[in-house]
Amino acid sequence: MTVVDLEKGAPQGAPQDAPQGAPGNAAAGTSADTAAVTALPDVPRRIGGVTRSGVLSVFGAAASGLCVAVLLFGELAPFSGALGFFVTAYLSFLGIYAVLTGLEENGQAVRDRVMTVVLWSAGGLMFAALTMVLGFTAWRGREALPHANFFTQDMQAAGPLDPLTNGGIAHAMLGTLIMIAIALAITVPLGLACAVYLNQIPGRFSRFVRTIVEAMTALPSIVAGLMVYAVWILNLGMQKSGLAAGFAISVMMLPIVIRAADVVLRLVPGTLTEASEALGAPRWRTVWHVVLPTARSGLATAVILGTARGIGETSPVLLTAGFTAALNADPTSGPMVSLPLAVFNFVKSPEPAMIARGFGAAAVLMALVLVLFVIARVIGGRGPGHQNKRQARRAARASRRDATRFAELHTPGLELFETGDRDNAGASNEPEGAGLHRSAGAPSHDAPAADSGEQSPEYHAPAPAPAHGDPAPQGPPAPDDETRTGGAGGNEDLATGDSH
Repeated sequence: MTVVDLEKGAPQGAPQDAPQGAPGNAAAGTSADTAAVTALPDVPRRIGGVTRSGVLSVFGAAASGLCVAVLLFGELAPFSGALGFFVTAYLSFLGIYAVLTGLEENGQAVRDRVMTVVLWSAGGLMFAALTMVLGFTAWRGREALPHANFFTQDMQAAGPLDPLTNGGIAHAMLGTLIMIAIALAITVPLGLACAVYLNQIPGRFSRFVRTIVEAMTALPSIVAGLMVYAVWILNLGMQKSGLAAGFAISVMMLPIVIRAADVVLRLVPGTLTEASEALGAPRWRTVWHVVLPTARSGLATAVILGTARGIGETSPVLLTAGFTAALNADPTSGPMVSLPLAVFNFVKSPEPAMIARGFGAAAVLMALVLVLFVIARVIGGRGPGHQNKRQARRAARASRRDATRFAELHTPGLELFETGDRDNAGASNEPEGAGLHRSAGAPSHDAPAADSGEQSPEYHAPAPAPAHGDPAPQGPPAPDDETRTGGAGGNEDLATGDSH
């Protein structure tokens, strides 16, 4: 609440400046202002959200921008082209929206509203492009997808002129799964281990490795295929196979997984690792039980990014695995084909049936990527600090078990202490004289005698509580120094008066 609001809330008849000689009037004016301010409702200011004026400004600016583009392209300027029309309309919309917002808000609010519109527009454009790609692919492949043989047969007995009831992409689906499984088996452990090394062991060599990894993210796929082809097939004499294609795909996936996992591991709070090491845990146990579980969701995202990069590669597969129309389930021998390579060969054919098979294979590839994404998200779970219902129930059961175990461990100890107190409070086996000497401060046979320069501690039995109305009993008079120390001649028994 500002000073202007206070002045607006103050009553009109209240004096603003009271004379110095009239304290009563000043106090009355102050109390009146305080009462007026207290009576004002406490209404919070609305920072964001959709308002009526904001919606009207957006639609009005959009209509005005469209009209400006129509005037420029149709009447005032010799402009043409659909792309230029939409760009001009959008820029005019932003300018008019900024002017309309500036009539009600300050400069900071105007910039905030304009940037909000720009971000929403960019998000909507990307969503529209993704929807168009998916929808167009599924629409063009609608002729091949309803047939069951499309998913169960290969193209060994089907030709370009055969109808869609013959042939399928079973060989390409199996080849893609085998290749990506080999690539993941190589990439996930190596990539995560390298990311942990870059994050946990900083130094000159780790900086060199990080530089190489960042450079490999821009490596062309054909170069990776040529490297595996030269080493595995030409030098070692191996044949083209799905194993060689898996090696080539892993070369493409490895820098993506390392870079993304390194960024995720940097986001783990340092206080967690410091707390683990402060408890005495070694570095490897801290990484395994603290760092990796905390970054599990982000590491799953890193694996997804690498998988999306490798599953769509075509040129490395063509160089290292070859092409075949038959189903081959052995990745170590014989050529093997993947879905992207099958899509390329189907679509380049002039026959409508082959083109429909190509778009159907592309739709299956997108569905396969979606399935892998869902599996990775399920394995990754939620972010750190968030639990699903199953994890919350499991944590609650573990807490109840721990509480029961702690109660069972502590209850016998308390009963033992209480039993010992009751035994000590009972009758003693010592004679009465020994108790008298013990109470008077005489040393026992087991305890060593006190030095002559020290005072032996005294023990006074607690007096019984007085009855109601009786005077409180007075304790025994404190003995003087000579009696406590036994005088200069030695120790003196307080019961008999004899000196020892």
